Amino acid sequence: MRYTEPNQPGSPEAGLEETAEDRLRRENEELRRQLVELKGQAQAAPHVAGPPSKLWHPSGVTIGALFLGVTVLAAAAFLAGYLPLQKRRNLIREEALREEQALPRVEVVRVGRSSRNSQLELPGSMQAITEAPVLARASGYILRRMADIGDRVRSGQPLAEIDAPELDEQVRQAGASVQQAQAALDEALANHEQGRSDMEFARVTAERWSRLVARGAVSRQENDQYQTQYQSRVAAVRALEKAIAAQRGSLAAAEANLARLRELQSFKVVKAPFAGIITLRNVDVGALVNAGSTLLFRIAQTEVLRTYVNVPQANAGSVRAGQTARLRVSNLPGRSFTGTVARMANALDPASRTMLVEVRVPNAEGALLPGMYALVDLSSPRMDPPLLVPSDALIFRADGTRVALVGADHVVHLRQIDVGRDYGDRLEVLGGLKEGDLIISNPGDLAREGVAVNPVPKRAEK
Repeated sequence: MRYTEPNQPGSPEAGLEETAEDRLRRENEELRRQLVELKGQAQAAPHVAGPPSKLWHPSGVTIGALFLGVTVLAAAAFLAGYLPLQKRRNLIREEALREEQALPRVEVVRVGRSSRNSQLELPGSMQAITEAPVLARASGYILRRMADIGDRVRSGQPLAEIDAPELDEQVRQAGASVQQAQAALDEALANHEQGRSDMEFARVTAERWSRLVARGAVSRQENDQYQTQYQSRVAAVRALEKAIAAQRGSLAAAEANLARLRELQSFKVVKAPFAGIITLRNVDVGALVNAGSTLLFRIAQTEVLRTYVNVPQANAGSVRAGQTARLRVSNLPGRSFTGTVARMANALDPASRTMLVEVRVPNAEGALLPGMYALVDLSSPRMDPPLLVPSDALIFRADGTRVALVGADHVVHLRQIDVGRDYGDRLEVLGGLKEGDLIISNPGDLAREGVAVNPVPKRAEK
């Protein structure tokens, strides 16, 4: 047994705790020192001046009893302090050795399938089912404005009136041209009647002279003269008929021009092409407008809205015409609107690899507005939902993405997988795993092929 001196004040070991064995040894030494002092005092007492006094001299039995008591106390302290301390040290050493020899503990998760419904929520932009600009068809100045932004109008309802004096003058000029063409036609018809009368008279005269020539009453020269006059009258009548046709064509052209100008004149009153809402007013009273170039209003039909969604290539096959879709807008929390997939582009945009899908949404209440941003839920049931794994279980290597699979023999196997959609904290696995496999949740240095581990279920996060 090793002896240790008691700690002196100021020494490096002054702050350490004194064991029971050391305390008993120190008490034993103190008793021995006191015995030595008592013996020294007894020997020096006869030489001290003064009357002799009777000193106490312990007997051998007393000294033996004291020594025996000290020995018993030292043994009891040894049994009460050192043995439990040594036992505890041995226990700690054995536990540390068992931990060094035990298999490393890893948290594992079981591979499961995703929901039976495909979660597909994409942003979309709402537009009116029908929207058209209203342009000026007649040039002039705005005389009156009868509609403004936000007004609901009927089909054919007047929206504005244009003052076009030049157009009115053109209409009057075209009317005069029609009258002039009609007068020319009447004159041609009168000339034709006169020509026909002259032709008839020449015919009768020619026939009469032909009979006289046959009888020998007149010369053939005179007969030929009257026959020539008749042919000339026939030609003149034909020319008059052509003149009549030309005048009729001129009259038709004048009437068509008049009709065109009157139609343009009707455009001085701007009307709504269909029932809807005025979403834009671009002019006011007194503004100059040019036919075909000045935008007056913009009208939209909002009873039904169309929402355009760009569906990624991975989900293009799960969207079909007639499928139900649900829409949510941020400014109307707690409400959802039901729509229907109306049509699809059936082709991918080469730039974004997405397919354009149109969803039609009834909007009888007018709660939705054209131009709104919406989240469109195109979720649909699927027969074979893909597997899901935590995103932190992936191991990215140069030869592909892998996971640490723990087999039935508790040995790690690195398995390459095919990754599908990314949900952030989870990912779809299209191949490489099967339902029920155990994979390491957060693999670190233990993610090595052939390493034996002790798998424990991952604790649920609070």
